Amino acid sequence: MLVEDERRIVAPLVSALESEGFETHVAETAAASLELAGRVKPDLVLLDLMLPDGSGFDVCRRLRAQSNVPVIMLTARGDEADRVAGLELGADDYIVKPFSAREVVARIRAVLRRASREGEGASAAGPMEVGDLRLDPGAHSVRRAGRPVELTRKEFELLELLMRNAGVVVSRERLIDEVWDVSWFGSTKTLDVHVGSLRKKLGDEPSAPRYLHTVRGIGFRFAAARDLEEQA
Repeated sequence: MLVEDERRIVAPLVSALESEGFETHVAETAAASLELAGRVKPDLVLLDLMLPDGSGFDVCRRLRAQSNVPVIMLTARGDEADRVAGLELGADDYIVKPFSAREVVARIRAVLRRASREGEGASAAGPMEVGDLRLDPGAHSVRRAGRPVELTRKEFELLELLMRNAGVVVSRERLIDEVWDVSWFGSTKTLDVHVGSLRKKLGDEPSAPRYLHTVRGIGFRFAAARDLEEQA
């Protein structure tokens, strides 16, 4: 689904997408995009941030409340604050205008590959528990001390990878490769944004984290069960 009101962008982009085998549905407003998403259940959403009747950020927030459909944001604004805001809302990628159709297609394929691998992995993986934190890949749920923790798609993937390697340092490169795909086009600052958000949602103090520890120059380590027992 393409959510874009600039027709000079819509026509060539739809043509390029359909020539690559993608069936494309177009919405020109925030309201129309939410109605269309509920009706067609898209596999991926290309979402412009500046819409006639609202913000793409609000659309992303509403989509995230309803499903885990991958979202790639399209915008003329390349400010870091905008990129961070979009990623914190759960966007999977962020493309700044002007862009080429080939770049958009490449990013779509990368995001869809990642989403496909997630689905396959979740069906085989069982729940994990470290201390009072429980992550269930099949149910896509996280609970801390029995209470639900609301995470974005990427926050969930990042936490899952770290918890599966609890007690072991996971390099920044591996986290980027496995969570954002080897063809990720964005800045590695994206990882730091998500780690910061995860810490906040897990109640971790950056200066004295309980769960998520930074190993300078290398990556991050999620506390092993024995570490949490020693802290108790």
